Amino acid sequence: MSDDGRIFREAWIAGVKKHFPGEPKPRYITPWDEAPEWERQCAAAVYGQVRDFVHVSGGQTAKLSREQRGRFVALCWIAQIHKHIPEPKPSYVADWDALPDWQRETDADIFEHIEQTV
Repeated sequence: MSDDGRIFREAWIAGVKKHFPGEPKPRYITPWDEAPEWERQCAAAVYGQVRDFVHVSGGQTAKLSREQRGRFVALCWIAQIHKHIPEPKPSYVADWDALPDWQRETDADIFEHIEQTV
């Protein structure tokens, strides 16, 4: 489980470093071992959801658009936030259209990275 979460987190950090305009907040690029436990649990869960989605789709997720892939990651993450944080800040559970471009691109990168690992 921790390897799954670690793969997710490493893909997140790589995406943030690639897409974030300017210098990202330190908490955006906190290494896996320093991330809070709830965040590690969320990362592992979303990795599993993407992995399972790829499997049950018979690999046809390759036909999804980049936006559809990113939306899937974002939606799975929002569900995990609700699971772990009783009253999250609105920005933690923002819908796709309210996310900044860098975060959308990062979420799509995460999906593609997981898809390639499974």
